[in-house]
Amino acid sequence: MKVTLTTHGGQAAAVRLGLPPRVLDTDALPEDASAELARLVAAAAPTSRPAAGEGRPPGRARDAMSYRITVEDAGRTTVLAQSDATMSREFADLVGWLEEHFAQQ
Repeated sequence: MKVTLTTHGGQAAAVRLGLPPRVLDTDALPEDASAELARLVAAAAPTSRPAAGEGRPPGRARDAMSYRITVEDAGRTTVLAQSDATMSREFADLVGWLEEHFAQQ
């Protein structure tokens, strides 16, 4: 599984402008970390709730960050996108795990 995290906006938007997305391949992770990432992705993936912006008013907040997580697994691509203003707990857990992993590299 390959997971790509792209961020936009926020107070440090100018600093991050032009930086490439961060990419994580689970083949490079220990088995327990790979399993935890798969669990977090499954929990954050939309099932019965509407995608951001569908069926509810758009969440807007000054200097809010928006996050796009692209998951490529077994020839299938899933895109998860939320912002600080509309983020589910499950999505926040996934972003937090990814941010912590990338900070350790």
